[in-house]
Amino acid sequence: MGTDHTLTRRIWRCLTVAFGLLAALTILAPPALAEPKPPLVLAAASLQEAMTAAAEAWARRGHPRPVVSFAASSALARQIMGGGDADLFMSADEDWMDTLAKAGLIVPETRTRLLFGALVIVGPAGGRLHLRPAPGFALARALGGGKLAMADPDSVPAGRYGRDALQHLGVWDQVSGQVARAENVRAALGLVAHGAAPLGIVYATDAFAEQRVRIVGVFPAASHAPIDYPLARLKSSTNPEAEAFRRFLLSSEAKVIFRRYGFVAP
Repeated sequence: MGTDHTLTRRIWRCLTVAFGLLAALTILAPPALAEPKPPLVLAAASLQEAMTAAAEAWARRGHPRPVVSFAASSALARQIMGGGDADLFMSADEDWMDTLAKAGLIVPETRTRLLFGALVIVGPAGGRLHLRPAPGFALARALGGGKLAMADPDSVPAGRYGRDALQHLGVWDQVSGQVARAENVRAALGLVAHGAAPLGIVYATDAFAEQRVRIVGVFPAASHAPIDYPLARLKSSTNPEAEAFRRFLLSSEAKVIFRRYGFVAP
């Protein structure tokens, strides 16, 4: 009986020592590192393929893959002004970035004019129409009573560029009643791709991304304001990955990606 009691006490002493060592190791061990949070990027719809490829390239470097949300620059800017959560904003024009800057919502020193683009007219891939956008060119005749697909000229950058170009060339009044206003440039592209409109005005990069359309005309650069894509970090962002990814987008590696999708990346 005494032997059993002694054995039991020894077992309890061993267990006590073991639990003590385990507790000490738990206290002394460094805390597990939290997984980095992926940055949230709000980007103009026309950047879809290029920004997706850039995010994948960044992830291959061992970083969490950025979450990229695409829509019209106007919709994204309003989302940010409404308190929407995001880390980076890449607009399809300077005006919406200016709006956020005036509202104090971006970090000014992170604002960069990253990319440039071209404005084109697209038609069905199987067509043979060719247009040379110039003063008074026959756009109304080419439409033949059909719709001209454009992003909304009153709010979306691609639509504003298109309206400005047509006004500059003196043909806006002839076709304004036939405009099919889309919520963004990709929606306008889709109208032509699906045969709902015979012609559309989009960015050249959008035309490259859709096999069911072809470029039938290129607007002169002087007919509209420069098509540029500014990038900035939002002031509300606290994610260190956001600044790291922003810097990557400025790198030579990222510029190769953007050029592959038809952008001019100086």
